[in-house]
Amino acid sequence: MGKNKNRGDRGGGGGRQQKKDEYRSDLLDKSDMKNERFFAYYKAQKIVPDDEWDLFVETLRQHLPTTFRVAGSRETAHTLNSMVKDIHVRTLSNVTFEGQSIPPPVQIPWYPEGLAWQFNVPKKVLRKSAEFKKFHSFLVGETEVGNISRQEAVSMLPPLFLGVEPHHHVMDMCAAPGSKTAQLLEALHANDTVTSTSMPSGLLIANDSDYKRTHLLIHQSARLPSPALMVTNMDASNYPSIKIPTPVKGDTSAGSPPRTEQLLFDRILCDVPCSGDGTIRKNIGIWKKWQPQDGNGLHSLQLRILQRGMKLLKPDGRIVYSTCSLNPIENEAVVASALKSNSDFHLVDVSSQLPELKRRPGLTNWRPTSHREAKTTYDTYDAFLSAESASEAKLTPGHWPPQDVEELNLPRSMRIYPHLQDSGGFFIAVLERRSTNKTKSESSFPVRSTILIMHRKRTADSVGDVPESKKPRLAEDSAKPPAAVGGDVEAMASDPAPMDTAADEKGENVSKVTSGGGGSFKENPYTFLRLDDPILLSCIERLHLTSEFPASNVLVRNPEGDAVRSMYLTNDIVKQIVLHNEYGRIRLNAAGTKVLAKQEAGKGVDAQFRILGEGLPVVLPFTDPTTILGGDLETLKTLVQSYYPLCSSFAEPFKSVIEGKPVGSHIIRFPPEKSEGATLFHDVVLPVWKSNVSISLMIDKKAKSALSLRIFGADITIAGREATSVKVSKEGPSTKVAESQANVKEESPEDSEKAALEEAKEEVDS
Repeated sequence: MGKNKNRGDRGGGGGRQQKKDEYRSDLLDKSDMKNERFFAYYKAQKIVPDDEWDLFVETLRQHLPTTFRVAGSRETAHTLNSMVKDIHVRTLSNVTFEGQSIPPPVQIPWYPEGLAWQFNVPKKVLRKSAEFKKFHSFLVGETEVGNISRQEAVSMLPPLFLGVEPHHHVMDMCAAPGSKTAQLLEALHANDTVTSTSMPSGLLIANDSDYKRTHLLIHQSARLPSPALMVTNMDASNYPSIKIPTPVKGDTSAGSPPRTEQLLFDRILCDVPCSGDGTIRKNIGIWKKWQPQDGNGLHSLQLRILQRGMKLLKPDGRIVYSTCSLNPIENEAVVASALKSNSDFHLVDVSSQLPELKRRPGLTNWRPTSHREAKTTYDTYDAFLSAESASEAKLTPGHWPPQDVEELNLPRSMRIYPHLQDSGGFFIAVLERRSTNKTKSESSFPVRSTILIMHRKRTADSVGDVPESKKPRLAEDSAKPPAAVGGDVEAMASDPAPMDTAADEKGENVSKVTSGGGGSFKENPYTFLRLDDPILLSCIERLHLTSEFPASNVLVRNPEGDAVRSMYLTNDIVKQIVLHNEYGRIRLNAAGTKVLAKQEAGKGVDAQFRILGEGLPVVLPFTDPTTILGGDLETLKTLVQSYYPLCSSFAEPFKSVIEGKPVGSHIIRFPPEKSEGATLFHDVVLPVWKSNVSISLMIDKKAKSALSLRIFGADITIAGREATSVKVSKEGPSTKVAESQANVKEESPEDSEKAALEEAKEEVDS
């Protein structure tokens, strides 16, 4: 949702715990969920009819339901969705807890193809009800590996209205930590199969101004490895122009530098920093801290970000502006000012899209205030100027509705209120840039269902504890001027910054730019490998990559002189951007996806590169299919149950096949199969490392546990058995087993020979 930062305490651990407790709904009585400033301000704005006000406020005081969406390719998402519906929901339909009937999860009616769900149960039920506890474990496991995305319902909306297609050039201007970015990536990869990632011709640049949050974004986006992804760390309101080669017909002068042009985007998401009061059901500390200055101070920054996005958009392109704020100063006022500043744009009527989504039209009248207590609001900017407090406030004419507000079609924007469909509060406006030769008044872009490949790795917190993507930005001291609200906010100005200032690329000094995005920038540049690079050629041969493999798009990122340890793969447009733009100037944190990593093969064996678990879906389409091994459920069970099973422990014919393979990286395909206590609904393709006498499944423990739960109905991995033993030991008389198991570390194939030869020891390296 709209990017919100919680400034919070910067003191010791006690302060952090106090801040954390401040947002726990079970520690605040409903009678304390009130803020007279909030009530007075929003009554003056008439955001809801008088006869709905009480219901609106009562809903704000209720706990927000847990929501999630099923992610994956269309070939796999419905399989997992059927498991949710036919197995888990059916099991949860008749649950009672402490004499009360507990409602099962229900599908969110407006989400395409029924792939989003919500349920509302107390945490006590999740902890103590056997049925809900099992369901919660299922959600946590599938979230970890990327099959399910824990995300607020309203936060799912902006990417749906953006209408991204695989060939589009897309920017997410304020992306971290990445729930919407994941949806955009899913749309770019709409042509993916069950096991393979496509190589879309499009592009997604995910940007965030906070350097640390960009690394969270990179971590989260690893759940959908994409050669089309770039992550940058820039101030979105001053995002620089990006150069790409200009298409040239015919021959060009020999030796002349290539001509370049500015990259313009087909789709841009402006999910901007906001006060976040639409998240009040989840972030209940807002009840205590809310004040109208939060929105007043952010208006200028929000406008500059939107205006910069508009400048970067192609004709006929689409931009979605969104916040998780109810405040018209952050919503309609920003959109109105942006439309007034650029006549090429218009609001799109999307009222016919997602017909089951309950929404209200945008406002055409609102009354800003400069008072913390919101006791006085002003009809016009002139009325505000005549007030005694005007000299102390930093409001601009753009905070008020323009005189020609009716011509801007602001009711085409959408307001989502919590009491309409038991959700958070949200604002969405869809804008399009008119073509140079025609005017469009209605949308021609359908809302698409964007779903992810099922087996891909996604790391996230447990379903019950995952925070929404962008936390509320609240002022620590209400007496501070608006410019002090939040880390991204700059001093307010009466006029927005000129939109062209970011486009001038001449004379850029990288050392100067590297301190301007969100702190110091200490990233190594990317370097594309030569086609005749011996390491690359060795990888292509050893890993049986076909001639179609885009070897010219392989890059590395290591200091000059250091040995290559990882290789990344990009598509063509990402390659052109990397080649034609100084990485420090755009503060490039990530490009493409990591596909290969160097692996020590053991004593007496040269190190080799192996295919990474997250890189396998990208590399698989370029792998010689005759070299992919075949396995069955029994083979998979053996690999899941043990870290380093001996090759001799497998049944024929797999035993003979694997024993005959050389040391190194291999791929196994497991076709659909059903046996007693296990069901594999679709192909699963997994990477393994083969040593002299053993084999190791090269996916992390969480992914392995989720795979086990999905296929075998229980966590039969060593980690799963350890967790069960530890629990039993806590409840039983002996703790020795738990103590010994606590010494087991994260698995790695580096000691696979030792582990295999000493079967009783399952020691692994972190």
